[in-house]
Amino acid sequence: MHKKRLGNSDMELTPIGVGAWAMGGGGWAFAWGPQDDDESISAIHAALDHGVNWIDTAAVYGLGHSEEVVARALEGRSHRPYVFTKCARTWNENRQIQKVLKRDSVRGECESSLRRLKLDVIDLYQMHWPEPDEDLEEGWETLARLKEEGKVRWIGLSNCTVAQLERCRAIAPITSLQPPYSAISPETEDALLPYCQEHGIGVIVYSPMKSGLLTGKMTRERVAALPEDDFRRRVPAFQEPQLSRNLALADVMKRIGARHGRSAGEVAIAWTLRHPAVTAAIVGMRSAEQVAGVAGALEFQLSPAEIAEIDSARRA
Repeated sequence: MHKKRLGNSDMELTPIGVGAWAMGGGGWAFAWGPQDDDESISAIHAALDHGVNWIDTAAVYGLGHSEEVVARALEGRSHRPYVFTKCARTWNENRQIQKVLKRDSVRGECESSLRRLKLDVIDLYQMHWPEPDEDLEEGWETLARLKEEGKVRWIGLSNCTVAQLERCRAIAPITSLQPPYSAISPETEDALLPYCQEHGIGVIVYSPMKSGLLTGKMTRERVAALPEDDFRRRVPAFQEPQLSRNLALADVMKRIGARHGRSAGEVAIAWTLRHPAVTAAIVGMRSAEQVAGVAGALEFQLSPAEIAEIDSARRA
């Protein structure tokens, strides 16, 4: 299986990794609805058995719960995958999420993540959001100190602009950036991907299937039936007039996939991986069955004609 090195790190990543956002379960502001922990653990095991060698989670996913599930899934595994997590989002006793980049808060978040994940060191520690912007430098300096102290091996950013990357790069090297990127939302191509290529910053894209829209299994009926606490109910891409256009694009990907015995989701992931700046893609997985529907993306590549077919559908 082809692997790519992440930025300035020593980590060679498989083309896709386990995205553990939905594994946080329901009952918090950005949930995907209820999620069974045993299903999450089965998904992680299935992905690792297919050769996936990294997992991406965050402290805020399920307000700590996703990290705990990841730890449970890795208990007893002879070969531990790389584990990535994030800071800069805390919560209070009322489960209200707060944006914090202050030094003491980031340090506390790191210690809490290490405890929940049952790790001695985090492979990649990422700033989840560069907010509040005025504390960006303080937060990034703290991540750099945590790396120097051996709490984390490498440090990265997420959801940043080029200007914010410039500010951070002046303080300490950036191993990676994690931006949203899909055929539905390709804006990352305009400035961020070229910048990362120029400066040797690895790119781990998230939402390559646009939160399920490009799996080939999403329908208007499924969207209408999403749980009340599923954040997707409030996202424009899941509402008209965008919904019809996005489902039509998924149909195109489904047809392309059918030619190869691949799913629409695998086609959507391959579309993001075609870009030379992209190191790997985070793929949300909620069950072993879902893993089976995306594992082909570890090796599947689109032809130039198929890329053109998708791009034509995007512009329609």
